[in-house]
Amino acid sequence: MDIHAAVVNSFDNPPRYEPFDLPAPTDEDQEVVDVLAVGLHPRVRTGASGSHYTSTGKLPLVPGVDGVGRRADGRLVYFVADDELVGPMATRTVIDSRHSIPLPDGADVVKIAAAMNPAMSSWVALRRRVPIEAGQSVLILGATGNAGQMAVQVAKRLGAGRVVGAGRDQARLSALPGIGADATVALTDDADVTATALAKEAAEVDLVIDYLWGKPAGDAIMAVLRARADRGRALNWIQIGAMAGPTIELPSVALRSANFRLQGNGQGAVSTRTYLEELPSLVEEIESGGIAVTAKAVPLADVESAWNAPEVPGVRTVLVP
Repeated sequence: MDIHAAVVNSFDNPPRYEPFDLPAPTDEDQEVVDVLAVGLHPRVRTGASGSHYTSTGKLPLVPGVDGVGRRADGRLVYFVADDELVGPMATRTVIDSRHSIPLPDGADVVKIAAAMNPAMSSWVALRRRVPIEAGQSVLILGATGNAGQMAVQVAKRLGAGRVVGAGRDQARLSALPGIGADATVALTDDADVTATALAKEAAEVDLVIDYLWGKPAGDAIMAVLRARADRGRALNWIQIGAMAGPTIELPSVALRSANFRLQGNGQGAVSTRTYLEELPSLVEEIESGGIAVTAKAVPLADVESAWNAPEVPGVRTVLVP
């Protein structure tokens, strides 16, 4: 089937909009949908560069991890892309219907495509990885990124009693109280100043959602643990992103001197079925405005320029065929 798609022919170059031969469905669980909206998420970029841990190294490929489409019967559907199928950045694609959920008529497809992926990380982390208890406190490390901003909102929606947002972008940091943060911490180049601020605002948190990793996470772990009044009280650290670096240097004493639990949340850490079970409730939150998102729709034909354009803080680009 001839379609047009954003095609990656080299991991060193952005996708190009060009004709593509879409393979036909191979079993009864697969179907062709008209693609309506696809988010240009950081996870999409790493997949298209071959640097994500799930990359097979095979080219050419059509990128994308999720999207909104229209079935042959006219119904709207949100779907999670299957690693074995053509990606969703195309005019049409094949989906595994078992990895999709119906959307209400009139749903804002651009908003859903923009919000589901970044919001899903913290939503699933706090609902399934380490279920949050009403009134618990949460630190969002990397709260000035798109996913981090949504995590602030998600934590509040799920019952957090106190949410602390930590990040480097001062302008976006100052906006966090308006979306639910009870306190903020500026991550600066002065390690002592940052550690003091974290000790003051986040020493007694119950959970941490970490989008940074790298040195900021290592420093933050030690700052929080050292300031904790009762090191026997559980601190669950959920690692999701690695915007500050893929590795961490952590003294072994961090794991021996406190009730400190370090785990991740992502593909493999949580089953596809678990993610799918959480999708309907997350769609409801996004549609109702409980989790806010700012989206910018760009024609799929302009994917190459959209790919190269600098990201606007707080805005998620959505490609629309």
